Amino acid sequence: MNRPRTVIRFINAAHVIDHMFMLIFPAAVLGMAGSFDLDYAGLIGLSLGGFIAFGACSLPAGWLGDTWSRRRMMLLFFFGIGAAALLTGLAGSVPMLVTGLTLIGVFAAIYHPVGTAMLVAHAENRGREIGINGMWGNLGVAFAALLTGFLTAHFGWRAAFILPGGVAILLGIGFFFCVREEPSPHLSAKAAARGEDSEGLSMRRVFGVLALVTATGGVVFNASTVTYPKLFQERLSDLLASPQTLGVVVSLAYAFGAVAQLIMGRLIDRLNLKLPFVFLTFCQVPLLLALAYGHGSAVVLFGALFMFAVFGQVTVNDAMVAHFVAPQWQARVFALRYFLSFGASAAAIPMIAYLEPRQGLLGLYLVLAGFAALTFAAALVFPRPACSAAVGT
Repeated sequence: MNRPRTVIRFINAAHVIDHMFMLIFPAAVLGMAGSFDLDYAGLIGLSLGGFIAFGACSLPAGWLGDTWSRRRMMLLFFFGIGAAALLTGLAGSVPMLVTGLTLIGVFAAIYHPVGTAMLVAHAENRGREIGINGMWGNLGVAFAALLTGFLTAHFGWRAAFILPGGVAILLGIGFFFCVREEPSPHLSAKAAARGEDSEGLSMRRVFGVLALVTATGGVVFNASTVTYPKLFQERLSDLLASPQTLGVVVSLAYAFGAVAQLIMGRLIDRLNLKLPFVFLTFCQVPLLLALAYGHGSAVVLFGALFMFAVFGQVTVNDAMVAHFVAPQWQARVFALRYFLSFGASAAAIPMIAYLEPRQGLLGLYLVLAGFAALTFAAALVFPRPACSAAVGT
């Protein structure tokens, strides 16, 4: 029997790696133009395959986690994403670079459906542990900008992939020795015997709302996190003279997301899920408009507040699955949620490549405000949870 705290520590470390590795390239790309003779729009488009794989591969990953082995899938995550990062750092051509970035997306897809299900299975206070885990994921986003900026400035962009890749493999070795195989959760006799749920209509609304906000939120989340380095570079050009300084400022903005997830994790154990859900989605539209038109140091403030809102919403959305879905289905439902989220996120890449050269980041963030408005509208019709029982238990 595994110690829950040991499992949770490795899952939190995996969340750091997952988000960090997916965002190394958007930060490193600012120093890669000389290596591949492409401009920003041309280079950023090379990551499309990775983001598509990040969403598409979550479905088979969740299914394998529930039916094969969550532990083995997490081992595949650690070793696979580490090897893919090494390959990317050693890329000498555009096809090799695209292959490495796509493989990072393939293996990164394992974490959210499988890792989150493992976390929920071992957590005593679900909201608190989801919030802490979300904080670590957000720190991964922050580390991507901070660490990539430092490594790119001092050792070149290749080191920004190679060194983290080695760390991921070492963590995989630790996970192999410290976390043992456990039986997967099975359907209870009560669940097998139960027919139509008395709240069937409400549950259809829950999953309908969750699907919509997952898709629209995925576009907003990915487009903003990918373009923050570029946005801050443009709007604070007089203040940010080096990639390292830029990485520090972007990381400070992302750090507010970590604070949000800690706060939301504690609140959702005490409050109805709808209240923080509506509040966080309500805040996103005005903040995106402020980022679209803002200049100077105010952009850092608006960017930090927006990260608070968007990452806080991620914690609430994960809590919805933990609240409404039984353990034996959680990896698959998390897989569906992240399939929608990261599949929609992939659409952000061609959207950025199309809008940024034509309308600039102003036009892009106005479009994102429209997506955020849809998310808020969906939050308004989300039903108030009546009880804490999970569906299927």
